[in-house]
Amino acid sequence: MAQKERIRLGKKKKLHFSKIYSFRCGRGGFKRDHSNIGGPGFSRVVYCNEPAGFDASLMNYTGNYVRSSKYTIASFLPKALFEQFRRVANFYFLVTGILAFTPLSPYSAVSAIFPLIIVIGATMVKEGIEDWHRQQQDMEVNNRKVKVHRGDGIFDNAEWKNLRVGDIVKVEKDEFFPADLLLLSSSYDDAVCYVETMNLDGETNLKLKQALEVTSSLNEGADYKDFKALVKCEDPNANLYTFVGSMEFEEQQYPLSPQQLLLRDSKLRNTDYIYGAVIFTGQDTKVIQNSTDPPSKRSKIEKKMDKIIYFLFGVLFTMAFVGSIYFGIVTKEDLDDGHNRWYLKPQSAKIFFDPKRAPAAAVYHFLTAVMLYSYLIPISLYVSIEVVKVLQSMFINQDVHMYYEETDKPAHARTSNLNEELGQVDTILSDKTGTLTCNSMEFIKCSVAGTAYGCGVTEVERAMAKRKESPVMANGRDVVEDSPKSAKKSSIKGYNFDDERIMDGNWVNEPHADVIQKFFRLLAVCHTAIPEIDEEIGKVSYEAESPDEAAFVIAARELGFEFYRRTQTTVSVNELDTSSGKKIERVYKLLNVLEFNSTRKRMSVTVRNEEGNILLLSKGADSVMFERLAKNGREFEDETREHVNEYADAGLRTLILAYRILSEEEYKVFNEKFLEAKNSVSADREALIDEVTESIEKDLILLGATAVEDKLQPGVPECVDKLAQAGIKIWVLTGDKMETAINIGYACSLLRQGMKQIMINLETPEIIALEKEDNKNAIAKASRQSVIRQITEGKAQVTSSSEAFALIIDGKSLAYALKDDTKNLFLELAISCASVICCRSSPKQKGLVTRLVKDGTKKTTLAIGDGANDVGMLQEADIGIGISGVEGMQAVMSSDVAIAQFRFLERLLLVHGHWCYRRISSMICYFFYKNVTFGFTVFLYEAYASFSAQPAYNDWFLTLYNIFFTSLPVIALGVFDQDVSARFCLKFPLLYQEGVQNVLFSWRRIIGWMLNGVCSAVIIFFFCTKALDPQAFNKDGKVAGFQILGATMYTCVVWVVNCQMALAISYFTLIQHIFIWGGIALWYLFLLVYGAMSPSFSTTAYKVFIEALAPAPAFWIVTIFVVIPALIPYFSYNAIQMRFFPTYHGMIQWIRHEGHSNDPEYCNMVRQRSIRPVTVGFTARSMARTNPLDGRKQNHR
Repeated sequence: MAQKERIRLGKKKKLHFSKIYSFRCGRGGFKRDHSNIGGPGFSRVVYCNEPAGFDASLMNYTGNYVRSSKYTIASFLPKALFEQFRRVANFYFLVTGILAFTPLSPYSAVSAIFPLIIVIGATMVKEGIEDWHRQQQDMEVNNRKVKVHRGDGIFDNAEWKNLRVGDIVKVEKDEFFPADLLLLSSSYDDAVCYVETMNLDGETNLKLKQALEVTSSLNEGADYKDFKALVKCEDPNANLYTFVGSMEFEEQQYPLSPQQLLLRDSKLRNTDYIYGAVIFTGQDTKVIQNSTDPPSKRSKIEKKMDKIIYFLFGVLFTMAFVGSIYFGIVTKEDLDDGHNRWYLKPQSAKIFFDPKRAPAAAVYHFLTAVMLYSYLIPISLYVSIEVVKVLQSMFINQDVHMYYEETDKPAHARTSNLNEELGQVDTILSDKTGTLTCNSMEFIKCSVAGTAYGCGVTEVERAMAKRKESPVMANGRDVVEDSPKSAKKSSIKGYNFDDERIMDGNWVNEPHADVIQKFFRLLAVCHTAIPEIDEEIGKVSYEAESPDEAAFVIAARELGFEFYRRTQTTVSVNELDTSSGKKIERVYKLLNVLEFNSTRKRMSVTVRNEEGNILLLSKGADSVMFERLAKNGREFEDETREHVNEYADAGLRTLILAYRILSEEEYKVFNEKFLEAKNSVSADREALIDEVTESIEKDLILLGATAVEDKLQPGVPECVDKLAQAGIKIWVLTGDKMETAINIGYACSLLRQGMKQIMINLETPEIIALEKEDNKNAIAKASRQSVIRQITEGKAQVTSSSEAFALIIDGKSLAYALKDDTKNLFLELAISCASVICCRSSPKQKGLVTRLVKDGTKKTTLAIGDGANDVGMLQEADIGIGISGVEGMQAVMSSDVAIAQFRFLERLLLVHGHWCYRRISSMICYFFYKNVTFGFTVFLYEAYASFSAQPAYNDWFLTLYNIFFTSLPVIALGVFDQDVSARFCLKFPLLYQEGVQNVLFSWRRIIGWMLNGVCSAVIIFFFCTKALDPQAFNKDGKVAGFQILGATMYTCVVWVVNCQMALAISYFTLIQHIFIWGGIALWYLFLLVYGAMSPSFSTTAYKVFIEALAPAPAFWIVTIFVVIPALIPYFSYNAIQMRFFPTYHGMIQWIRHEGHSNDPEYCNMVRQRSIRPVTVGFTARSMARTNPLDGRKQNHR
């Protein structure tokens, strides 16, 4: 019995923890509430507990079966084949494969179609496996069980996929909701429940939901025996945070809000069970409506690769066209000149060699040549790159240097499409809070009644003092950094406040003790936090919607105003009674919660205190709070403004606290309007609520301001410095005040002393005067002109000076700067500045700025952020990096790569980005080299054979070249090669500029590799033909036939392209040795096995190696003396370049080879080869301080 009693009491206690919303907010009549129901967008009608009824069946709503897989058994083959043959290269090989079945084919049909089947088959198998995994997940989800009302109050298990709109379901603790449900009741008396929405929005904190009062008593299965209700609501849509509808129950109408909607894929927490009615099923649920595919991103290298393929197609068709014209002319002359090609018997030839039909013969030859020269196009290129990128992603995921032990989070490449883009980033656009900073707020200072409290010193203040070479100050006093007191730090998370004047109850002795009391009471009452009491130690902890809010209630608790209980209608606080000196409990009746949003920038509550007074308690941003103060409430305004500015200078986040006393009549009028707006069933309900709250949140009395510190993440200044040395420009897009953003910029080395700042804002006297007159058209016109003028002046400053500039612009100005007629002007100014900081930016503005930089510069942009407000920016950028921080996982879910800390960006870009870019670039160049080498030997032999469409090689030699003998070494290159080690990548960040400038995948380099292929082909062909013709090939005096010539040339090609790979590799591994030399050995093994097969299958290769090649010294001599000259051009070019025109990686390789890696003078000389000046970071700061003139000259050299 005692245990049962404890459980009952514990449950009752839990019941009180999170009752923020009162039933009053869900009650009220419908005077004009039904205006939208039944109209466009609000036509859904649900018959609760009657899913099989006649009226419900007429609705024909979708079922609850969901499918995320791309294919079905029936559609897999056609859809997958269509996806493959959308690629122009694959379509080309399909056409040549079909033509191979005609008499035009220069080789057998099987050998032509085999490589296509292998490549397409491998890709389709990969697609099939991926889709099978998706299908398995679908089956698991669709076959989950949930209890459904079957009638007579009986609930039986049913599969999710069989649910229908109108079903009543019972969901138990820790189960997922199977569809979008209307909450009817729960295991708690007041029908509340806790919901975890991580699968929807990534938020980890629990959300509170509450049923209507009228259905809250239906908490047993038997209660639903005769339950009937009619719900009319909005149509299916993707908005997770809105729901508009009404419920007709027992002939009464009740408004519905998002508070009653439980979304599919969210989870029931800390609640034994709930009952709900199914409103949206399957594809109509909000989570499925939101599951659109992320924007498709392709790397610039991949797009350029398509252009190279088209270029090679042009070369191929040109070769075929020229050869066909020549063939037509020579064929026509065969009879005229007396049988020049007598062996073709032109007088009796069919159409292919008939001199009388030479034009037709030329056309047929063209088609044959198009097939024959197809080996110029690397058929296995796409599938090889996919394999390589997946393996590269695995290396990124397993890099222990990017593993964050504190949260057990490794790096995670969520897509492998963009690996090489990581090595080409020109501009980084970063969020501030939670990205550069920890988003772990600490209450450190406050201003109450015009007096500043708090002796703590922030990281930004330390950085400022260091910059100015002055002592650290706090409240006008020097702080000795090494003293025990300054080193003391609170062990309480979220609290780092130190000021004896108001700690330990000393605030009662302060001149304005009454204001201090109201200040901390406001912090203890005005919030939506949920208290949880540890039964063993009696300690109260809080679950809050944001780190800021948690810091406020913790600070109030530590300073004597402990919020410890919340019920449906009350907030209880333990506080010091000034008269008795003892702790007493004060209970505030909670009347309304006016919630925070990004438009209002404030949050308020209305409460009734124990004296019977109705209070409006409000906290918000200074930009909206000061203008709402009453004339008699501005006593401390000047001092508070000054302190807020000082806090912003110290990098702190500030909020203004104010209150007012409401009369009974005033509150009654407000409450009626507020309930009417809240109960409104229309799409503009939020706007109506905002309009009502505007009317009450005015004439406030100022109490003071809070200041919380969001510390820089460890390693951020060092990371920024390295990225700046790499030539990457960094923009910060934040919602913070300009002063806060500027000082964070100094702390993380984005700004430095001496850097000129161009500030663009709308704080001019003219615009301030217009704002007081509230003339919107005049304000807009003046603001636009002011922004254009400031941008133009800024451009003039930058143009006339060689110094580094920083551009700082606020949100209002940014709105005008991003207009179509000014955005290019703004971009020109921004890209000419060393640093750009956009303050007070909205999520939409972040996305627009990112798009402007991406489209305007045509260079690779990377966006990094950690919150839902960064999603637009991440999806707009070429690469989106999500920080898995404390703002949930929504940014991570929308990103291309997820990391746990900003500092890991240094290794991700400078090491993995550089390696991936170099590997993919070298891999593609080498692919084209080996195919051009092979394809041109085919072309030269055909030209040698009078363009008679005679292939140089056996059919299966042609087929297996790309699949077996040369494919694995190039994959090993793409996965393992390193030009320099990770340590040198980080030591010499300028190496990264190779990717920014795209020097390794420029047209010059691509064409260079192709010309190298042509050169190799010419050397192989002419050396082989001249060496083997017309001398005797073996001891019997026989000359080499085309079978022997073809096999010898093929052997030389395999040796040359594999040895070329060995020369190109910078970092050998055992795997690369096996693949390179194994590929050559495999060729000889294949010759033995294939040559031993039946002559009908092996044709020209029958015993060619055993009987002809192996016994003949000429074969081995020719191989040696062809391979060496074929490699000399590349070797010579590489040696000359390394000696006289070294690239960045070449210089660093020399440093490592000659042992100069620890010689600072030599290393500094290499760093000065950077093409982009280092203007931000502490490296630039130290350069400017030690020798500003020389540093500038060197930077601009």
